[in-house]
Amino acid sequence: MTLEHNKALVRRFGEEILNQKNLAAIDDICRPDYVEHDPAPGQGPGAEGLKQWFGQVFVGLPDMHWTIEEQVAEGEHVMSRWTWRGTHLGELFGIPATGKQVTVAAWTSDHIVDGKLADSRIILDMFGMMQQMGIIPAPGQGGS
Repeated sequence: MTLEHNKALVRRFGEEILNQKNLAAIDDICRPDYVEHDPAPGQGPGAEGLKQWFGQVFVGLPDMHWTIEEQVAEGEHVMSRWTWRGTHLGELFGIPATGKQVTVAAWTSDHIVDGKLADSRIILDMFGMMQQMGIIPAPGQGGS
């Protein structure tokens, strides 16, 4: 596969799965034995685990939208810097809905094998998200 094909596959993951909430597209984009090297709490293995986890996230953040800010590819690897936005309207990670809007920075390192996502690593600014949701006080907003 070409570098451009690999980058397009990651963009397709963002658009079809993350933005359109099309969990069935995971079967077309990811290998069944997909590995998330830094899985979220409660995320099961493989493509099925990814479907179940995103299904829960979409309940908590139904208007979540991901945007790729930068993307670099080398060989079978694609690095992307994302910004995602959403409103916390349902339970998320055991946290009841706050109704607050969040903007979160994220970085992914994706590995493509035979035209499908084989494995990935993701870094999310979870601390910043929790501050925006009001779960953790922002600087100057509390504490003694």
